[in-house]
Amino acid sequence: MSHARWARALPFLAVLGSVTALGLGTSLAKQHLFPQVGALGTTALRVGFSALLVVLMWRPWRRALRPGDGWAVLRYGVALGFMNLLFYQALQTIPFGIAVAIEFSGPLAVAMAGSRRAVDLLWLALAITGLALLLPLKQGVDVATLDPVGVAYALAAAACWGSYIVFGKRLSHLHAGHSVSLGLSVAALSVMPFGVAHAGASLLSPQVLMWGLVVAAISSAIPITLEMVALKRLPPSAFGIMISMEPAVAALLGMLILHEQLDARQWLAIGSIMAAAAGSSLTVRPAPTDADASQVVT
Repeated sequence: MSHARWARALPFLAVLGSVTALGLGTSLAKQHLFPQVGALGTTALRVGFSALLVVLMWRPWRRALRPGDGWAVLRYGVALGFMNLLFYQALQTIPFGIAVAIEFSGPLAVAMAGSRRAVDLLWLALAITGLALLLPLKQGVDVATLDPVGVAYALAAAACWGSYIVFGKRLSHLHAGHSVSLGLSVAALSVMPFGVAHAGASLLSPQVLMWGLVVAAISSAIPITLEMVALKRLPPSAFGIMISMEPAVAALLGMLILHEQLDARQWLAIGSIMAAAAGSSLTVRPAPTDADASQVVT
């Protein structure tokens, strides 16, 4: 009986562990790397070390690509790289949990784009309500109004996340480890020049390199492993519902580690976007694809 309970609990624990590890890695990056090398330098370290770790884990050279896969991998990787770069830029001026919630509008838009169900209007309304509560649409409302530049970066990251999912679907015939390792390699080549131009020799500081490796391991290697455990045991709809807790976990970690306090309106907005993500996963996500791995590199 205990073995059966453990088998039922394992996928949930794996998703929770993945989301927590991803949020912890991002929180540590903002706390320890942003002050030393900025958002661009942090992106270069995180994506660069993540690519190295995942390539060593999956050894993509062992599998061949089909004709046309190279162009698909290029688009997939560039979208992944700039999703990370723009998200880290957003984190400079807006709270972690809010940035994640806004970024969720990207995959939500992809999930709803091809839908014709009436029920999906409910998820769309919830997502729009959440974004309306977060976006700085009025000037001088209160001190909780978000920085427009940070919000713009988060929305741009959302667009990249949506593009990443679309391009990832075109690589669904590849093993997830193969596509993710190749994509991260392209992503690293795409964003590292920005980090080097911004931070220069500071990136080679032993302390900075150590934190970069720690952040990459926590943010990529651990979540990828745990999510693959979950995806083997869950239908995609259930996985999508569970992964929708990411904004709340990010907000809690931002509060505990980064001391970012959110007001009731912002928590309500995060809850609305989480409900929209969970609902759309339940009703409109069509089939499992390797794009599910996009959650691990936000």
